[in-house]
Amino acid sequence: MAIDRHDQREIFEEGEANAIGTEYLRADLLPPKASAATKDLLIQYIDQRILFYSKQSPEKIQEIRSKTDQLQMALWNEILPVVRAHDTPAIALVTSGMNDVLNAQGYVQAAWWNRIPYTAWTLMAAIALCANLLVGFGARNFQKNTALFMIFPFVVSVSFFLIADIDSPRSGVIRIEARNLVALKNNLTQQMEKAQPSVGIK
Repeated sequence: MAIDRHDQREIFEEGEANAIGTEYLRADLLPPKASAATKDLLIQYIDQRILFYSKQSPEKIQEIRSKTDQLQMALWNEILPVVRAHDTPAIALVTSGMNDVLNAQGYVQAAWWNRIPYTAWTLMAAIALCANLLVGFGARNFQKNTALFMIFPFVVSVSFFLIADIDSPRSGVIRIEARNLVALKNNLTQQMEKAQPSVGIK
């Protein structure tokens, strides 16, 4: 259960990066002014999405969510006048791409909220407790084999730790990292630097 959720979060992170990267390219279909503004907002949006995947305090997380909502609204409002004024297949692509960007964030957020329920944790704890009691009840020569009988509780403890760690995408040892988003940001930054005209070259 925890591993499936972990894999799902990684897939959604990749999907979000692909959606933003595609919309960045489609922004070239907009008029020059709207295109530049949309690209600038997308760069800011990527920064907020990268921060979302990092380890942050609850207050910072709330701030990131608020900033993300503001940028989403700004992105939509930026393309809305163009969409209304130009009913063309090219603009429809831009609209569809922006919709994918906004939906991708929703899928990621839902996946991060989708944690192992407390009832499942209670059931697993009860099973572990009963199993340890049975091992202890059936033990013989306990004093001579203390180390042996400690193996099962240790294995159970490690299993619980790994499950809890995998189920916590932002904290712990095993975390979901924004690898694809970071790679996208670096790629777009390099493209912007190459696109800037050189100064001082004769």
